[in-house]
Amino acid sequence: MPFAQIYMLEGRTEQQKRAVIEKVTAALQEALNAPKESIRVWIHDMPKENWGIAGVSAKDLGR
Repeated sequence: MPFAQIYMLEGRTEQQKRAVIEKVTAALQEALNAPKESIRVWIHDMPKENWGIAGVSAKDLGR
């Protein structure tokens, strides 16, 4: 069972997350010849204050 974990900053819409799930599933299905029903995608919606870039939180960077 292929399992993809995706980490991204909070703020994406539900529609954008659905698109990510759909496209990642399709890519894994094509690349691995895996049945669609066996593929799992988990999106980690990270708070901006929990994501650091060059020693500064993404929130403080205005991302």
